[in-house]
Amino acid sequence: MSRLDESLLRGVPPFSKLSRPEIREILDLARPGRHAEGAAVFREGMAAERFFLLLDGFVRAVRTSPEGEQIIVLHIPPGELLGIAPAIGRTHYPATAICASESVTLSWPVRLWTVFAGKYDGFASETYRTLGNRLGEVQETVMELATKAVEQRVASALLRMVHQSGRKADGGIEIGFPVTRANISEMTGTTLHTVSRLLAAWEKRGIVESARKHITVTDPHQLMLLSGASGAGSP
Repeated sequence: MSRLDESLLRGVPPFSKLSRPEIREILDLARPGRHAEGAAVFREGMAAERFFLLLDGFVRAVRTSPEGEQIIVLHIPPGELLGIAPAIGRTHYPATAICASESVTLSWPVRLWTVFAGKYDGFASETYRTLGNRLGEVQETVMELATKAVEQRVASALLRMVHQSGRKADGGIEIGFPVTRANISEMTGTTLHTVSRLLAAWEKRGIVESARKHITVTDPHQLMLLSGASGAGSP
């Protein structure tokens, strides 16, 4: 395998304050990985033997309920760490990481976590900033499940994905990774039938366009109103 180039980590927040020689040290310890869409980088309950940096692609963090239902907790974008069980004092992964698209990672043995945190400027602070952001996103989702109607929850989920990964497309903003109606139902605590009905109705109103695994928001303002972000939407 060819030697990894330092440019891979330049500008990536956990390592953005480091010198080129420091980045070289880190890369020489890394294991690169390429993961197909739908593949698990690691699974909930597995011993946390490695931690990862997502270089490209998107990853879904998925938890399994006591009843066996899969719940998509959040999406992780490129440039962020995942599998960071040591940061929260865990020895096992608390969720499954499923690739929402083809993804590329670097990973290191978990024994290097404390080494990186102590040796490299900005590594620890960026890690805890990331954890804080993810906790905030999870809390927001929990509040939506508890207080919002189904239509608002689905609209909010689409808006989050657009905000995180949206790219300009003909007629609107396309979510930047494959997403199915089943995925949306797992994010919003509702049924596949309800998600399909809502998307079909929104397509007729010109708010979204939905093809196989691809969703484009054609009227973001109307979707925001449906989410209840401006005090509008379904009761």
